[in-house]
Amino acid sequence: MKRTFIDSSQMELNDRVVAIKRVAKTVKGGRTMRFSALVVVGDGNGHVGAGLGKAGEVPEAIRKAKEAAVKNMVTIPMDENNSIPHDLTGRFGSASVLLKRAPEGTGAIAGGPVRAVVELAGIRNIRTKSLGSNNKTNVVLATIQGLTQLKTPEEVARLRGKSVEEILG
Repeated sequence: MKRTFIDSSQMELNDRVVAIKRVAKTVKGGRTMRFSALVVVGDGNGHVGAGLGKAGEVPEAIRKAKEAAVKNMVTIPMDENNSIPHDLTGRFGSASVLLKRAPEGTGAIAGGPVRAVVELAGIRNIRTKSLGSNNKTNVVLATIQGLTQLKTPEEVARLRGKSVEEILG
């Protein structure tokens, strides 16, 4: 994944807790219980990140996850109607997420974990389908992996040595 450094100190970040689960580690004296939190953060303007945090208490796990999410933020290109420039599939582990562009007025048609990512990224019109695994962590990471693969028509034209009009037809 290509990650560009984003200075999050100037951004107004929103966050959403996608999942909290209790995890156990078996040790000599029995089981030690901890909490794992999956948090997605975004500014609603093309920047989004996800993070995982583990701690003995839920608020501490959420705080750690939020810090990890801010460190893992990526930039997403969007077109003029707040959708994605082209259709693609994001994959992570056995989770696949199909992302399709949509015209103005469609809204964000997405299930739980994918919806959190696309809404916090600022994508208003998109159709998605989660395929394969429904593990929330892998679905979120597959969505972000897919969004990082997006290219604007200008980038594609530059890479191919053509004009934007030739690319768009």
